[in-house]
Amino acid sequence: MDQFVMAAALAADGDEAGKSPLLQALGERVRNLRAHRGLTRRNLASTAQVSERHLANLEYGTGNVSILVLHQIAQALQCSMAELLGDITTASPEWLLLRELLEGRPESELQRVRLAASEVLGMAPGKDTHRSTRIALIGLRGAGKSTLGRMLALHRGVPFLELNQEIERVAGCSVREIYDLYGASAYRRYERRALEETVQIYSDVVIATPGGVVSDAATFNELLSHCTTVWLQADPEEHMSRVVAQGDTRPMAANPEAMDDLRRILDGRSAFYSKADFTLNTSGRTLQQSLDGLKTLLKR
Repeated sequence: MDQFVMAAALAADGDEAGKSPLLQALGERVRNLRAHRGLTRRNLASTAQVSERHLANLEYGTGNVSILVLHQIAQALQCSMAELLGDITTASPEWLLLRELLEGRPESELQRVRLAASEVLGMAPGKDTHRSTRIALIGLRGAGKSTLGRMLALHRGVPFLELNQEIERVAGCSVREIYDLYGASAYRRYERRALEETVQIYSDVVIATPGGVVSDAATFNELLSHCTTVWLQADPEEHMSRVVAQGDTRPMAANPEAMDDLRRILDGRSAFYSKADFTLNTSGRTLQQSLDGLKTLLKR
């Protein structure tokens, strides 16, 4: 019997004394993918058209779900069923061989392999001679990307761009309308196009990117290849207080779990944000102190 089929059969029989390891692992993958996409449980349940309680049971490994429900959740998370089930490396013999080579390697070695592969594929950071003069600020909302980005652009005498505004220009409608009319996958396509156009047009620029720019691997690879990236980091409480100070109380409205959601999103994205060339923690710093720290980093 196929290994996965056998595991599924065991899970179906259930372990009366405790949770199924298979369902626990599946729930953990769903939680991680949801955090990576920046979705709350309520958002995902709504998009996948399943009940929030049903999704909660899945995430905590206490509910066995049908293939149809898993398919709906995979679509809402913009991933394949194979990725949701924990194995995306079954598409071809080369994928399997690569998996065997990379499995169990530490993060540092995987990074070296990724950079070497970028070199082979003509996507290495050093290939773009203007990479050092395109500065992209990444991080969650409230980290200071827009404010510090404008200050840095003024200091350097170069244009400042909000990538979300470029996305709206490409799409011909607002970000909210993109999500409402076409969904998250369409937004990611417009995001990629906007970044590609920005890279083609500007050789000297400061870009404030959306917090979820790391959610799409292809777009993030594009950013890393063509821009010097800086992760503006802050404590979760400071992220939230800055957003509220800007007059936006939506994150806290009717959502008592807002801070927990924010922490989970930050945890889910931190491993990707950390791929930036530099990291600057803005917590407890004035704007001028943060700007000075940013200028010092970029002098390197």
